[in-house]
Amino acid sequence: MKPSRLEAFSDGVFAVAITLLVFNLKVPDIATGHLSRELGHQWPSYLAYVISFFSIGICWVNHHSILDRVAMADRELLFINLGLLLGIVSIPFTTSWVMLTSPRIPPV
Repeated sequence: MKPSRLEAFSDGVFAVAITLLVFNLKVPDIATGHLSRELGHQWPSYLAYVISFFSIGICWVNHHSILDRVAMADRELLFINLGLLLGIVSIPFTTSWVMLTSPRIPPV
């Protein structure tokens, strides 16, 4: 198989994983009328989002660098790539878990 097909499939998986991250962000309750304060209380969630976004992005860049050196994708490489993608798509889940378990810490 040409590596371009492997790369196209992987790009789709990376795109979905990075998109799923934003669904974990919650709109704060602004009933009190202090949007900036409420956003500040959610800073651990935003930090988890940014770290996860860049983690997936770095993996995507490295994935492209590796596939530039591949002339042909065999069955073994396809399964290795699936294992990598399995880890990538678990990042939004772990990010969501971190966001849910983070205590509400007042901004500094």
